Amino acid sequence: MVCVHARQSELEKMGASALSKLVLTQMDRIEHLELMVAKLQRQHFGPKSEKAPINADQLMLSLSGTVIEAQPVVPVPSQASEDKTTRPPRKSRALPPHLPREVRTHFPEPTTCPCCNGELRKFGEDVSEMLEYMPASFFVIRHVRPKMSCRKCSTVVQAPAPERVLDRGLPGPGLLAHVITAKYCDHTPLHRQSQISAREGVDLDRSILARWVGEAAALLEPVAEVLRRYVLDTEKLHGDDTPLPVLAPGTGKTKTGRFWTYVRDNRPAGDDRAPAVWFAYSPDRKGEHPQGHLAKFVGILQADAFAGFNKLYQSGAIQEAPCMAHIRRNFFDLMKAHQSPIATEAVERIAALYRIEKEIKGKSADERRAIRTARAKPLFGDMRRWMEQALTQLAPKSETAAAIHYALGLWDALARYPDDGRIEIGRVEMWRGSLGLA
Repeated sequence: MVCVHARQSELEKMGASALSKLVLTQMDRIEHLELMVAKLQRQHFGPKSEKAPINADQLMLSLSGTVIEAQPVVPVPSQASEDKTTRPPRKSRALPPHLPREVRTHFPEPTTCPCCNGELRKFGEDVSEMLEYMPASFFVIRHVRPKMSCRKCSTVVQAPAPERVLDRGLPGPGLLAHVITAKYCDHTPLHRQSQISAREGVDLDRSILARWVGEAAALLEPVAEVLRRYVLDTEKLHGDDTPLPVLAPGTGKTKTGRFWTYVRDNRPAGDDRAPAVWFAYSPDRKGEHPQGHLAKFVGILQADAFAGFNKLYQSGAIQEAPCMAHIRRNFFDLMKAHQSPIATEAVERIAALYRIEKEIKGKSADERRAIRTARAKPLFGDMRRWMEQALTQLAPKSETAAAIHYALGLWDALARYPDDGRIEIGRVEMWRGSLGLA
């Protein structure tokens, strides 16, 4: 075993073979550290887009004297003739038509002609609009139920009390919806909502708001169950999980929970049924959670290579469809960190497949399969052969080799997408772009 922290005196005692191994080990370590730094820098400061321009000069690579010929990549329409200084068309500033309008007509101050004192008549008008906002405000609905008594038999009649959203609760449905929307959609914590209401002279303690949220969640459980059934009643499902900081009472710290996201969205394959997303929470990332969520699901699962999903594929009821975006991200990080020609070509080859997907988005599954068979499948097969050949010229423990091994490990499952028009080349962006929430 080579020590990567050898001192000067130890280096002088090493032979040529040991020094060579040390240099190679150090190079692998430096490459790994540089990649980690580049990833962190891009996460904090860089753009989220992983697109890369096509560079034809990089499609012929020379690795240790062995030339790896690049296969044809779908050409990109040239835009060189376009004037780079041409500005994009300005967006319309017209205000949304659904907003209520308050019309204020401004007549000129003189009611007669200032020149001859004659009568004025209208022959046209100028119209302009200004967007205004009325701050949200509290108001009280007082329900009055008169008691009516019969003059003849003294029978007392009174209207039944109106139903409340929460049993004997104070909030109306509008206020309760506002509290929940502000907390979960606008990320306004309950203590901050309490401060906002206090400025209006309304005392709503955080504990009261928390109780409202909890009771509202119980009321919405039947709706969530209907949503869950609808999302899982599909032949193709997108699945993912994301870390979620959760308060750990008594410790003054937070712990990491998991939000499991399952999306039904078959619009790219020509299905006009509504997309939907179902969220499930778990305190950790154990595989038992997705296995429980999808215990009765039968169909295609588009997900990453998380080991917790593997048990779902064993029975054959669920088909694995990996996400090409995860494969691309590994190469994209290497391309940005090291300007690696191999990683760059991998990104460009994957981009060629994505361009085909962009063209066939919204077509029927049969049309997509036919176009993929003719155009994408040859590129897909060439990319695998290219990766296997490139792998023979790389150091076994290099980051680039690891990215290729990751891709080849998923290749058999990934190869389902060219032959099945229902499957996407990658997952939809769960709760964002797919559902118009970005």
